[in-house]
Amino acid sequence: MTITPLDIQQQQFKGKMFGGLDAEDVDAFLQAIAGEMEGLLRENTELKEQVNRQTRELAEMAERDKELRETMLAARTITEEMKANTQKEGELIIAEAQQQARRLVDEAERTVAELQVKVQEVRRQRLQFELELKGLLDTHARLIENARQD
Repeated sequence: MTITPLDIQQQQFKGKMFGGLDAEDVDAFLQAIAGEMEGLLRENTELKEQVNRQTRELAEMAERDKELRETMLAARTITEEMKANTQKEGELIIAEAQQQARRLVDEAERTVAELQVKVQEVRRQRLQFELELKGLLDTHARLIENARQD
């Protein structure tokens, strides 16, 4: 039986013949109220425990959420740092390749210049050889001509 505050206010006890209240009615009512109070206190305690459990769970979830957000932020930061490092590394590789290409081009240009000098030297030597050979042939031709005339 559930007793409401209105039931308590409207409770009427049978009177005894000499103007007192029936003790059995009062005791029965007090027993009913005590039982109802005990049930309410038990329910109240259980509800408080349930609220405390849910509050702890909520706090744990909030902590996990905070940790997850921090982890996501850290992951984002690491990703951005990795991107930046990769970009810098790529730029460094490109710069090194350009520098090496410049060295190779400079070396090739020096080699071309050296070869041009050598080609000119060979041409000069050939021309000198041709002139000397022509002079020698002319000298031999004159000697032969002189030897025929004699």
